[in-house]
Amino acid sequence: MPELPEVETIKRQLELEIKGLAVVASGSHLSAKFRPAIEVVGAEIAAVKRRGKYLLLELRDGRDLIVHLGMTGQLHISSSDNVARATDGYTRAWWTLADGRHLIFRDVRRFGRLLVVSRGDHSKIPTLRHMGPEPFDLDFDGGKFWGLMKGRSQKIKTQLLSQRPIAGVGNIYADEALFLAGIDPATRSISRNRATELLESIRYVLKGAIERGGTTFRDYRNLKGAGLNQKFLVCYGRYGEPCDSCGAVLLRKVIDGRSTTWCSHCQKR
Repeated sequence: MPELPEVETIKRQLELEIKGLAVVASGSHLSAKFRPAIEVVGAEIAAVKRRGKYLLLELRDGRDLIVHLGMTGQLHISSSDNVARATDGYTRAWWTLADGRHLIFRDVRRFGRLLVVSRGDHSKIPTLRHMGPEPFDLDFDGGKFWGLMKGRSQKIKTQLLSQRPIAGVGNIYADEALFLAGIDPATRSISRNRATELLESIRYVLKGAIERGGTTFRDYRNLKGAGLNQKFLVCYGRYGEPCDSCGAVLLRKVIDGRSTTWCSHCQKR
């Protein structure tokens, strides 16, 4: 599933392409999850924002078109003069822009979702409504991060994936950040100092992934193609390989239903 770096990459690219353009036509798959695409005809795209793993297209009329890519969702822009030639059997929604181009939402497994809401109204999306701070918020520090995790009984990795203590971190970057911070993913509580180290590690791995256009294993594509960050992963998906830090074999286990890679020598409870 696309995480913060992948969605941030798409957000930055989209803003350059569609900001200020009006939607003059649209269409969607029959599923109720994608039908909101047709509600924005006539609206102008004032800005493209991101919150956690969600894209928010702010419309000039005071509404937001919220886009969640799910596991296999992709956005791309087509300059075809015929929208039928720009779409295929996996197209779930499309929008024709005032300059004649088409914004296409393609989603093979249909786990994505669209929603049109009044600006800032996230009441219909609990994950978004209860989401924690953005990792790069200037007033978010290790103490506040620790405070959002302190006293919780869940394992640290599960807490990160919940989006409650911090926004946008999924399976890939949780494994990477916990490895970098030297924290066992099954740990249930950490000190304030270790929380500060973990926040620094999260920021480091997210920043690097954004600079490389995200991580592509199979489905994820940004507007320019595949990301490159998969070539720089030091932990995620490398079970059975030697740890870059100590040489021990990286291990894999399932934590609350999520496959997890870690080093038993470098990551301590």
